Amino acid sequence: MSKPYERGLVWFRRDLRAHDHAALHHALSTCRQVFCLFVFDREILDGLPRADRRVEFIWHSLVELDGALKALALPHGVPGAGLVVLHDKARSAVLQQALVLGVQAVFTNHDDEPQALARDADVAASLSAQGVGFHSFKDHVVFERSELLTQAGKPYGVFTPYKNAWLKKVDSYYLQTHAVAPHAGALAAKPAGTPPMPTLADMGFEKTNLEAMKLPTGISGGAQLYKEFLERIDLYEDARNFPAVKGPSYLGVHLRFGTVSIRELAAEGLKRQDGGSAGAAVWLSELIWRDFYAQILSNFPRVAGASFKPDYDAIAWETGPAADALFAAWCQGRTGYPLVDAAMAQINQTGYMHNRLRMVAACFLIKDLGIDWRRGEAYFAEKLNDFDLSSNNGGWQWASSSGCDAQPYFRIFNPVSQSLKFDPEGKFIRKYLPQLAGLQGKALHSPWEAAPLELAAAGVKLGENYPVPLVRHDQARLRTLERYAVVKKSGE
Repeated sequence: MSKPYERGLVWFRRDLRAHDHAALHHALSTCRQVFCLFVFDREILDGLPRADRRVEFIWHSLVELDGALKALALPHGVPGAGLVVLHDKARSAVLQQALVLGVQAVFTNHDDEPQALARDADVAASLSAQGVGFHSFKDHVVFERSELLTQAGKPYGVFTPYKNAWLKKVDSYYLQTHAVAPHAGALAAKPAGTPPMPTLADMGFEKTNLEAMKLPTGISGGAQLYKEFLERIDLYEDARNFPAVKGPSYLGVHLRFGTVSIRELAAEGLKRQDGGSAGAAVWLSELIWRDFYAQILSNFPRVAGASFKPDYDAIAWETGPAADALFAAWCQGRTGYPLVDAAMAQINQTGYMHNRLRMVAACFLIKDLGIDWRRGEAYFAEKLNDFDLSSNNGGWQWASSSGCDAQPYFRIFNPVSQSLKFDPEGKFIRKYLPQLAGLQGKALHSPWEAAPLELAAAGVKLGENYPVPLVRHDQARLRTLERYAVVKKSGE
């Protein structure tokens, strides 16, 4: 069967795998020759810290992706295939490569973040001006954009009815694999003179502690974590809530950069849910939350900088030097509340934070310290290995009660109660706050309430090697209720 294009270019972004890949599948199916490109986009990278685990994760994943593409092409008698990797501005580099390679079309997968949509529109327009097509496909979620709508034809703003609609609509069509290997004979060898992949140093980045953390990267790393998780998935419903327990899948960063297939994961979750696994059902629900937040960002792009519920933008947050000092203490894990401080130590040291702790830390910043949720959102965006704009924004708006399906404004997490419930033996706290390791029982969770002799025996000196609490939770709760009164008056 003849193919409509002689040459095509696949532009990889947040989809760093060589299997079940929508854009790669369509390019190989419609082009006689297919080249592959990744651009370390300077418009993004130039604003990042010089030591960034995500850049390093991507770099290692690209090395593996390059090898996977080569391996796919070899059985078809195509040596030298692989990935062209550039460090440039994607807006201009994609067009430049398309012209150099003489392609008739560029294939990529959707990225619905507002800045990415603007970039892609510019790239598509510049390609069109040169007679080159631009084709983009759904790959990052199971359902996107306006694929799921209410009976009134509007986007969902509440999770439970969205989830019900998701489960009702999902079938083998939406979870089908976009096969790559059978069509890999169309992969083209990299052009002669293609520069080697830039190193981290070439791009001005330093190595991080990624390797010391033993966070597996790339396609093989995602497959390894997925296999390990499936062995304990039935326990997920309970185990996921305890930060000292190996409960989560730890696949967040792999979902973020597409080294695993969301369709494969969702299909497995659905199969196990139908087989009666309560753990798999809860995990599948988390994957559906991911789709939900993605469609919220797509259909309500204002949430990237404002509250989903506009009334909440009337709240007066703490500002000025005192608020800045409180925010800095939260960032550095110096709040005086051990579970919050241990959570912040975890994100600062590893780029990961347990999901239960994301809720606890966020609620503490917003409702104990009175700091604008957008400041916390931005800090997580800088630190999280698995940072995804839609999910991060959705989580922070949930905590601030300003988003869809938000926590009611009057429900305020007690950080000590959360600590006693979800880290009852203090294993997580001791791991990240070794200076408190000698404390026992409730004293570990609320040191300021411990007897002086107990603190002395444990070597804890409040105000010296561990801070006194920034606020008293009961008093902060009352201030928060007053702060949120403006919302209550508007009819919340």
